[in-house]
Amino acid sequence: MKHFLSVFTAILLSFPLFSQEKELKPVSLEADFFYGTVLEHNPDIEHLITGHPTGFFLSFNRKTYGFNEWERRYNYPDWGFTVAYQNLHNDYLGNVLGAYGHITWYFLNRNLMVRVGQGIAYSAKPFDTESNYNNNAYGTELLSTTFLKGNYVRENIWKGLGFHAGFTIIHYSNANFKAPNNSTNTFALNAGVSYQLDYKEFPEYIKKEDSLSRTHAERFKYNLAFRTGINESDVVGLGQEPFYVISAFVDKRINYKSTFTAGVDVFFSTFLKELIKYRSIAYPEDGLSGDEDYKRVGVFVGHEWRFNKVAFVSQLGYYVYWPYEFENRVYNRLGLKRYFFSDKVFAAVTVHAHWAKAEAVEFGIGYRL
Repeated sequence: MKHFLSVFTAILLSFPLFSQEKELKPVSLEADFFYGTVLEHNPDIEHLITGHPTGFFLSFNRKTYGFNEWERRYNYPDWGFTVAYQNLHNDYLGNVLGAYGHITWYFLNRNLMVRVGQGIAYSAKPFDTESNYNNNAYGTELLSTTFLKGNYVRENIWKGLGFHAGFTIIHYSNANFKAPNNSTNTFALNAGVSYQLDYKEFPEYIKKEDSLSRTHAERFKYNLAFRTGINESDVVGLGQEPFYVISAFVDKRINYKSTFTAGVDVFFSTFLKELIKYRSIAYPEDGLSGDEDYKRVGVFVGHEWRFNKVAFVSQLGYYVYWPYEFENRVYNRLGLKRYFFSDKVFAAVTVHAHWAKAEAVEFGIGYRL
C-alpha cells in the first residue's frame, strides 16, 4: 500500500510537469479599416489614380510565448492569416480581395509592431482588350500581393480588447505572368481593434538561456536547385511561355539566423525567343537579326534569414552571359524557402526581378549536400 501511495503521489505531482511541456496555442483576432492613396510609381498608371482607396483587414493571429527556440530568439513574434478587401475607387481598377499568410515582430516593449504578409489577390476588373483596356496595372484576375504594416499597438487593455493604429503599404502585381503588369502600390493609414480569446489563461513568456547563436554555424554546403513557371513579355498578345532556371550554389550558415550564399544561375526564358523575333520585325532600327540567343547566365551572392525551418531569401546577381539586352544586367531575387528532411531538401517561391520590375514568379525545389 505504501508503494502504491508513493506511485500514485508521483503520478499526481507529475501532471503539472506534463502540462507545462504541452505547447499552448493562444489566439487573437483583429479588424481594422484603412484609407489611402495609390502611389504613382510609374507614369503609365497616372490615369488610374482618381480616388482614395478604402478597405479593411481581418486577421487571425497565433501568439507565441517562447515555447520554441525560434520564438525566443525573435522576441515572441505572432504568425497567422489575413483577409483584406480594397476598393480602389477607380472605374478601371475596381475592387480587390486578398488572402495572406503573415508574421509580426514586436519592438519597444511590444508597443510597436511590424507585420509582413504575402498572398494571392483576386481582381474583379482585370485588363481586357475589349471591356477594360484602360486597366494596364492588372493583367490577370489572380495577382501576387504583399503588405507591410507598421502600427502602434496596445493589447488586452480591457478584458482582452486592444487597439492599434499606423500605416500600411499594399502591393498588387502578377509578376509578368501575363501582360500588362504595371501593378499598384497603395499607401494607407489604418486603425482597428483586437481581441485576445484566452486572455485570462495567456501563459507567461518563457525566458530561457539558449545556446549561443554561432553554435548553429555549419560547414560549407553545396546546393542544386531547379525553378520553373510561366511568364510573358510586356508586349500584350505575344503569349505566355514556360521558363526554366538551373542554379548551383554554395551556402555557409554562420549562426542561428543567417546563411550566406553564392552561385550561378542558368536561365532558359523562352518568352525572350518570341520577344526577340517580334522586335527584329517591328523595330528594324534595333539591328536585331531575330536569331539572338535567349539564354542567360548569371552569378549571384545572397543571404538567407532563417526562422526555424523557413528562410527569407535575398539575392543580387549579374548576367555574365547576356546576348540579348533585356532590361539590365543586374538582377535580384526575393522570396521564401522551406527546408525538409534535416535541411537536405528545400522548396521555394521567389520573384526574379530587375530592381523593382518583376520578370517572373519562380517555383523551385532543390537538394542540399
